[in-house]
Amino acid sequence: MSLRLDMAQADFADRFDALVNGRREADEDVAQAVREIIARVRGEGDAALADLTARFDGFDLDAQGWAITAEQCAQAHEEIADDLREALNLAARRIAAYHEKQKPEASAWTDQSGVRLGARWNAVEAAGIYVPGGLAAYPSSLLMNAIPAKVAGVERIVMMSPTPGGQLNQAVLAAAHIAGVSEIWRVGGAQAVAALTYGTQRIAPVDVVVGPGNAWVAEAKRQVYGTVGIDMVAGPSEIVVVADGRNDPEWIAADLLSQAEHDPTSQSILFTDDAAFADAVAAAVDRQLAELSTGERAAISWRDNGAIILVSDLLAAIPLVDRLAPEHLELAVDAPQPLFDAVRHAGSVFMGRMTPEAIGDYVAGPNHVLPTGRRARFSSGLSVLDFMKRTSFLQLDQAALDAIGPAAVALAHAEGLPAHAASVAKRLGRSTSK
Repeated sequence: MSLRLDMAQADFADRFDALVNGRREADEDVAQAVREIIARVRGEGDAALADLTARFDGFDLDAQGWAITAEQCAQAHEEIADDLREALNLAARRIAAYHEKQKPEASAWTDQSGVRLGARWNAVEAAGIYVPGGLAAYPSSLLMNAIPAKVAGVERIVMMSPTPGGQLNQAVLAAAHIAGVSEIWRVGGAQAVAALTYGTQRIAPVDVVVGPGNAWVAEAKRQVYGTVGIDMVAGPSEIVVVADGRNDPEWIAADLLSQAEHDPTSQSILFTDDAAFADAVAAAVDRQLAELSTGERAAISWRDNGAIILVSDLLAAIPLVDRLAPEHLELAVDAPQPLFDAVRHAGSVFMGRMTPEAIGDYVAGPNHVLPTGRRARFSSGLSVLDFMKRTSFLQLDQAALDAIGPAAVALAHAEGLPAHAASVAKRLGRSTSK
């Protein structure tokens, strides 16, 4: 049975603190194992990838092939069901349109001292995209990771995806075709992240590594950050729903289970101001769990990490939501804007009764790669900017240097850096250098 909390209870603060601070990441300590895998790939290159792929995925890269070709992806695009092809293409168009709006513009101006200032943006040269394989094969994640890179102008996009037992997911290949990803390696796990970071005999390194994965992939991204950029270190999925009693409890139950079915460590939380509605949602969750093919892991998630929280009014729930800083937040009310205006910390917000979180996972347009584990307090979802970097520039003539240079000289001397001071002072005009 999931946790039930009531804001009116005397021990509510302590129990809610425990919910906020609860640790849901996998208990297995993989840091040392990942460190060893990364070291092997750096030292042995392709030989390490072949050995690790055979061990973890039961797949012989040398015998069965290292790469997936563009022709295979095009063929998959033709062979998948018509409705799936149309859905993938619709999703791709909407994701591209949304992310086009994120592209930053260069800036340049001349200030009152005559200094020309500004910044320009450039895409990274190469990006690596990790796409899970096997049972956790998500073509939507490929689109969400590859399309922003394309929009940013990345020239080389490298996809790493394991093929356990040699199995290829046709929908993922079709999505790669739609997104224009043509360099695809059949390698997964921490070793794939290491190969993208340091390169091997076959695989050239990249500048940024993005994409979801298991605890080993997440830990590998954590360890290589600084050598390459990463999107984020993602943890278990989570959803918070703020809903009044005018909702259909079956809808809200389905929304909560849409995240619970991801993994036993996922988290689903409902805030409501209606006790009868809370009971109705709890009953609906139990009914739907019995019907889901993913019901076994969803039930564990709901039992161990789910919660229904009764609040005095829905606006009072928002400070509690901010403490959770959830990956996904639904505001299932007729007029969500006042609640949205009060929210400070959330990865993505779904506003109104007809905006389930699942629509954002696939076809709405905003990115579904979002911060988890309360990281929405300081980070944002994947965007075009994750594949770009800003270079500032400035240009001075003699008059501009004479105007602001003496202050630089004074600061350099104050910091005990005489060469800094001399670098400026030697260029100052005669009237200002005396």
